[in-house]
Amino acid sequence: MISVVIPVYKASNTIEKLVYELDINLSTLNMPFEVILVDDRSPDDSWHKMKQLQKNNSFLKIIRLSRNFGQHPTIFAGLSKAKGEWIVVMDCDLQDQPKEIVKLYHTAVNKNVDIVYAERTQRKDSFFKRMSSKMFYLVFNYFSGMKFNKNVANFGIYNKKVISSILEINDYIKFFPLYIKWVGFKAEYIDIEHNERDSGQSTYSFKSLMNLAFNTIISFSDKPLRLFITFGGIMSIISFLVGLYYLIKALFDKIEEPGFSSLIISIWFLSGLIISCIGLVGVYLGKTFDQTKNRPTFIIDKSYEN
Repeated sequence: MISVVIPVYKASNTIEKLVYELDINLSTLNMPFEVILVDDRSPDDSWHKMKQLQKNNSFLKIIRLSRNFGQHPTIFAGLSKAKGEWIVVMDCDLQDQPKEIVKLYHTAVNKNVDIVYAERTQRKDSFFKRMSSKMFYLVFNYFSGMKFNKNVANFGIYNKKVISSILEINDYIKFFPLYIKWVGFKAEYIDIEHNERDSGQSTYSFKSLMNLAFNTIISFSDKPLRLFITFGGIMSIISFLVGLYYLIKALFDKIEEPGFSSLIISIWFLSGLIISCIGLVGVYLGKTFDQTKNRPTFIIDKSYEN
């Protein structure tokens, strides 16, 4: 069986066309398949349309979360219910085209790999979307120490053992591409045709992307702490050299008027640095606190399958 997991949010205008195209293209593989739609408590009538579609399509499984948990916890909710030997993850806006699943599957089988990433060589996003995505991956790559391709998102096909491995990761903050990259396994990249958004706008703003990057970096990497340690060490060396300079001047009676301004600037600058360091440590402690509470990252409200 092949499973297709799709997080759904504000997709009332695309969900019917999406299910229709999935049915047409997956049928060409001549193997059992299931499509798992997970409603992230979308504010439109996506859930109502999902229920109507589920009654008429035996391959369709629909899940609704108890509240809005975000894209990546929603993906994990769908993955936890997937039964296929091969599992596809894609978005619901039809920019990830169902016809490309056939190419992904044949590549995985023919090249004997566990993961096939869909690389969008010519992205059909707006200029703002492309630039914000580029900034996101620049920041994320630097702090995480991993190399992510900005043209690769969630869309791809993954062997069941890969998905089983990432479901065992118990981190409170979920980020699907990071987990896939971290667990390893043999992977391949293929070019796919990226479609223009069928309707609506992306729910990811620049601010939300940066928040996602920050939370994921804090969860996965201690590099921000090490950078502050390095910066603090540099400032200590500079302070020592400046202090030595003024000590020598004082010994030779070269200081005519002790400077009040330099003292105040030093106090304010070093105080700000100390507060920043304490604040960063506090963020890490807060994330550790969230992790120790061991709360579920998603809660399923309703689930229907044939």
